[in-house]
Amino acid sequence: MGFELTAHFWSGLAQIILVNIVLSGDNALVIALACRNLEKRHQRPAILIGSAGAIILRIIFVLIVDQLLKIGYLKLIGGLLLLWIGVKLVQGEDEHGDGVKGAGSLWGAIRTIIIADAVMSLDNAIAIAAAAHGDVTLIVLGLLISIPLIIFGATLIMLLLNRFPIIVIAGGGLLGYIAGEVLATDPAYMEWLAARIPNHKMWFEIGGAVLTVALGYWLQRRAKAKKHEEPVDLAAEGRKE
Repeated sequence: MGFELTAHFWSGLAQIILVNIVLSGDNALVIALACRNLEKRHQRPAILIGSAGAIILRIIFVLIVDQLLKIGYLKLIGGLLLLWIGVKLVQGEDEHGDGVKGAGSLWGAIRTIIIADAVMSLDNAIAIAAAAHGDVTLIVLGLLISIPLIIFGATLIMLLLNRFPIIVIAGGGLLGYIAGEVLATDPAYMEWLAARIPNHKMWFEIGGAVLTVALGYWLQRRAKAKKHEEPVDLAAEGRKE
């Protein structure tokens, strides 16, 4: 039997789309940050493929969210991974300073998008599953309809990144903040932390944001200093002349 287009169905679908839009602001930011250094011709494919892969993962997570959240230390691993992604995004260009180019970097951006979204989607999946009340059709339709909205948001943020580079720092801080929240809420040790550190979740969130920005900025400065300290090959310079 198919599904019925009742008022309850449309209400649930609207709730899922709204929840996904509200919770996907950070996901759109990750997409924009991951694609900002790509060549223009690679940006749109990276956004499209990365967003589609992230949505597929989110659908899977929503369907098995109860089981996922019971796995001890899964959030610990995910939080540390997200923290490192934030650091690398703040750091920006690689040590050689030549940016991110070529087909290999296209897939690198896609990989970053999917991994980061997978980590951040655990909490999103809870809200979406609650809005759907277990209706798989609503879950899939709601997330698929949200794809163009996320893509539009990522494209808009990427345009702003070119004009306001400070957004990169803010975005990295946001990823660190989310990573801190993920780390603080792992079921394997959350109660132990709560009993010993007052407001531990807040401290993890703030600490994650500060650590991500500080470490990313330090790595960026170190890479630039290392580049300037590289010895010049005088023989090679003479051959060029």
